[in-house]
Amino acid sequence: MSSPAQAAPAEVAAAVADAHRREWGRVLAATVRVTRDLDLAEECVQDAFAAALTAWRDGVPDRPGAWLTTSARRRALDLLRRADVARRALPKLVDDPYSPGPEELSADLADDGSGDYPDERLRLVVTCCHPALAREAQVALTLRLVCGLSTAEVARAFLVPEPTMAARITRAKKKIALARIPYRVPPADELPQRVEAVLGVVHLVFTTGHAAPAGEELVRRDLVERSYDLARMLRRLLPGNADVAGLLALVLLTDARRATRVADDGRLLLLEEQDRSRWDASAIAEGVALVREALTSRSGGPPSRYALQAAIAAVHAEAPSWDDTDWREILALYGVLAQVWPSPVVALNRAVAVAMVHGPAAGLAAVEALDDEPQLAGYPYLPATRADLLRRLGRVGEAAAAYRVALELTAGGPERAFLARRLAECDGG
Repeated sequence: MSSPAQAAPAEVAAAVADAHRREWGRVLAATVRVTRDLDLAEECVQDAFAAALTAWRDGVPDRPGAWLTTSARRRALDLLRRADVARRALPKLVDDPYSPGPEELSADLADDGSGDYPDERLRLVVTCCHPALAREAQVALTLRLVCGLSTAEVARAFLVPEPTMAARITRAKKKIALARIPYRVPPADELPQRVEAVLGVVHLVFTTGHAAPAGEELVRRDLVERSYDLARMLRRLLPGNADVAGLLALVLLTDARRATRVADDGRLLLLEEQDRSRWDASAIAEGVALVREALTSRSGGPPSRYALQAAIAAVHAEAPSWDDTDWREILALYGVLAQVWPSPVVALNRAVAVAMVHGPAAGLAAVEALDDEPQLAGYPYLPATRADLLRRLGRVGEAAAAYRVALELTAGGPERAFLARRLAECDGG
């Protein structure tokens, strides 16, 4: 324990919240190995976190994840023993020829969960990404189970209403149970079939952490690091896969700017304001090398969307200054990306590049062409981009109105503060 003295309730609550962000996926993955049932595992893990709010008043454990894993697995074992259905009645998630019963699982608790379980978390990801599930369900379920995102956070990542996402997650979990989808990492010859879905999961985990949709922090470091770990795991499992290389490159090149995205006073810094000497040079070097591999080693067909996004990030990363950025190359890459991965969000990002190459009026026209896209309804970056282009055109009244819309749609603290400053500038003008 960190201290024999009683911990303050606020300190305990903060420790439990931090453990939830950092350890949820690891604890759940270890518990599923005991229960072979996702709902039961979630229940036991939630019970463990609830118990921590009381138990940790005597001191926060030095290894919170180990404490939570042991607590959750003991709770699971207790429920299995009382019901006496460990092997006979629970839906099997593991297709192993040997499925241990409650007595055998007692010995399993000797492993307190304190070690590093990268493959356990990967088992959970691959299970959630089984081909029997729809793609949207695969990604949503993994974000919910592996990363511990709330249903509301997952809904924001997908740009759908929360009730829609709640129903989607529930249906996916039921399908896993009814179809007896195995809880395992598939053999090497089967794994490539799952790669696209798993990459989609890792990418959404990263983007959710890179620009947190809610809260006072711009970056959720736990999600960023989790996506990085998962991308590294995939790279080790599939070292010759160009799509995996592209995703890892994208994570490295984008996150290389993390230290410069927020000023010391908490103010959001745009790319043009960031101190490039503080960017992570080693991450950029590795990312650029991976981009080259991803663009050249894919056998047949165009590069993956991850490789193209990473290539765009590489152009930014290698530019010595904002003024030296090769926007024409970025615009060309967005053109290819729009063909490989047609998406309103890609079109919106391309509109920014259009503005940098052809001027804000051309960029604004490209943005306004997206007004009727249903996927962008409620997407704060649409009105924020429109506001910036209107401001650059000197149409400050219209810009102020667009900034107000963007503010209403933005929950993140640093981004709200940035938009509020821009709005004040427009109102002052």
